[in-house]
Amino acid sequence: MRIVILILAILFLLLQFKLWFGEGGFREVTRLETRVEQQRQKNTDLLQRNAELQAEVEDLRERLDAVEERARNELGLIKPAEQFYQVVPPPPENQSDGHDEVGG
Repeated sequence: MRIVILILAILFLLLQFKLWFGEGGFREVTRLETRVEQQRQKNTDLLQRNAELQAEVEDLRERLDAVEERARNELGLIKPAEQFYQVVPPPPENQSDGHDEVGG
């Protein structure tokens, strides 16, 4: 009888090992659940981005002023009777002017 109990105990331990550490075990299931959640978050982000892009496309299709605004901002286009002025900020004060002050 003791041999049967010993064999059953060893078999039980082997099955437990496979359950926890083997292929399809708890560790792998947990890892896969984490990957699924990450993919769900990525999909949600992409759906949000797609919705924003779709709204922008619809805006450009329906409104001429949206097209004009985009042409002005991204392409630098101006109307024929307009004058373009570009304001350039001064360089930062701490930037070196190319002279070496240490050697004299």
